[in-house]
Amino acid sequence: MSIRIGDEAPDFTAETTEGTINFHQWIGNGWAILFSHPKDFTPVCTTELGYLAKLKPEFDKRNTKVLGLSIDPVSDHNKWVGDIEETQGTAVNYPLIGDENLVVAKLYDMIHPNASGGSRTAVDNATVRSVFIVGPDKKVKAMLVYPMSAGRNFDEVLRLLDALQLNAKHTVATPVNWRPGEDVIIPTSVSDEDAKKKYPDGFKTLKPYLRTVAQPK
Repeated sequence: MSIRIGDEAPDFTAETTEGTINFHQWIGNGWAILFSHPKDFTPVCTTELGYLAKLKPEFDKRNTKVLGLSIDPVSDHNKWVGDIEETQGTAVNYPLIGDENLVVAKLYDMIHPNASGGSRTAVDNATVRSVFIVGPDKKVKAMLVYPMSAGRNFDEVLRLLDALQLNAKHTVATPVNWRPGEDVIIPTSVSDEDAKKKYPDGFKTLKPYLRTVAQPK
């Protein structure tokens, strides 16, 4: 199946480094980041898992859980996390799914449907470099896919999460390169009359379709 923004995130039950989880139950009433890797003991992914462990307190502040996935068994994950801590200086502090049979990878359309399990190389799983942001309603809010050779920017994932949560709370949009605290955009679905009621301190009209206002608190 093909996953699109706005779809319900497929539910699944899987073994992880922190025990068996049911994805939707595990998310609870918060947000979730599901990010996947083509193979354990791969260089780019090693750096990513370590950095995300350092960044996890920021996701915690945003009521967002982090869940990794790799096309290897949990027993391999438990060995890999030692290398990650040694080389990146941070222990992995979130669960990693063991998906050696490609169940979740196929469920989320991360990999060619004809892919098989077994002793596959990282190159065979090259498409499994995905990030899914899932909201409390269990719907996919954003997706990112990276190639094997380019490390993901998890600072950008955090920035994107901030934008999505702000939009969910205040029904605003964010301009290019927006950072928390900067002005936001009033969607065209909001009339000037309603905008004046919602923002009594005023807003700036650059064009009838482009109106900016201070970020709501």
